[in-house]
Amino acid sequence: MGLQELLRVSPVADEIARRFQAAGHRLALVGGSVRDALLGRLGNDLDFTTDARPQQVLKLVRGWADAVWDVGIAFGTVGARKDTPHGSFLIEITTYRSEAYDRTSRKPEVTYGDTIEQDLVRRDFTVNAMAVDLPGRAFVDPHHGLEDLEARVLRTPATPEESFSDDPLRMMRAARFAAQLDFDPAPEVVAAMTAMAERITIVSAERVQAELNKLLLAAHPVKGLRLLVDTGLAGHVLPELPALRLERDEHHRHKDVYEHSLTVLEQAIDLEQDGPDLTLRLAALLHDIGKPRTRRFESDGRVSFHHHEVVGAKMTRKRMRELKYSKELTEEVSRLVELHLRFHGYGGGEWTDSAVRRYVTDAGPLLERLHKLTRSDCTTRNRKKAAALARTYDGLEQRISELKAQEELDAIRPALDGNQIMELLGLKPGPQVGKAYKHLLELRLEHGPMEHDEAVAALHAWWAAQQQG
Repeated sequence: MGLQELLRVSPVADEIARRFQAAGHRLALVGGSVRDALLGRLGNDLDFTTDARPQQVLKLVRGWADAVWDVGIAFGTVGARKDTPHGSFLIEITTYRSEAYDRTSRKPEVTYGDTIEQDLVRRDFTVNAMAVDLPGRAFVDPHHGLEDLEARVLRTPATPEESFSDDPLRMMRAARFAAQLDFDPAPEVVAAMTAMAERITIVSAERVQAELNKLLLAAHPVKGLRLLVDTGLAGHVLPELPALRLERDEHHRHKDVYEHSLTVLEQAIDLEQDGPDLTLRLAALLHDIGKPRTRRFESDGRVSFHHHEVVGAKMTRKRMRELKYSKELTEEVSRLVELHLRFHGYGGGEWTDSAVRRYVTDAGPLLERLHKLTRSDCTTRNRKKAAALARTYDGLEQRISELKAQEELDAIRPALDGNQIMELLGLKPGPQVGKAYKHLLELRLEHGPMEHDEAVAALHAWWAAQQQG
């Protein structure tokens, strides 16, 4: 198992190992690289561990690697790239170490070790605590990681309490590996995650976000998300998600909003065409987070969530900012959350061409994702109702295609630009030019393309009305 993977990378691995051996140091392939090799999924990113100190590592890889970087050297890690006829390999070499958080620090304290056994016991999970000593290729597995790999279980080399005290982010990694590998954490791991969930608050938002992204982009994100919620970790890093468990969705009485949201996420993933899409997955997960704050019990016994999409968009923006997401991604996800209900006003296809144009314009470059999100948001068990919704959305997409062919909807703009408006009205740059442009854009959305002379006449009519007002 994994022999072919190890043989594939052995020319590079053995070559660098011999350099370390000649200098009197040990080098071993370690952690995720060994795990992935055994699972038959090793890529060209290779992790090594060594007794050499970081400055010695730098000397040994310079002159051999095609590029070297030391951004992680404070934590004992040197990065390198080695180009070969079979592709480029990205390499990280980390000095044997142990690291631990104190109760208030957000950064680990690094202490270097002298043996590979010291290094492996401080690793997060036994399946990541295996090594292949090079160049001799002796298999090092003091914590029975191979057994756990075969059993598809996540255990910690030390006690879970020690492991998670050393780095609380490992609790989120347990959920991430559950999502990536479809493994199950051992009962004692789940118990420790539950008891220590609050410790995640000392970890920086950037590190939490990075783990959350890896989880969401994995093959089984719902499995990881359930673990975060069930252990209480989500209550500290994404509290809007567990809050959904308390709410019943009026459209889907057989599921609460939490279950509905997880189903929408899975259905959105099924519609992906070019690999995992973080923007779509975040929007699918968060699209209904405004429901708890907008729930109302109506006099006729129904439950309403008026404007939950607007409230949800604001909540999404706030949470993503706190998790230090980029401004661009935050705005994209928030916009999708805000627009996810728009289609439900389409009814049986009663929208005017103007309304269809606005739908396309408001979505902008997010239109394809909005299509996927809207289709995913149907989780009814009523097959007839689901089929009717799908047909209606097919109809909307068809109308969008037809209008696009006629009008170039992707680049909707007035027939006159700002410079032409200023020239025609004798204006200098200022707010009046913006108002005129907006007026012409509204006419374009409402009535479709305008001829140049028609737009000029409309501009003069608007300006005359402004002067009179």
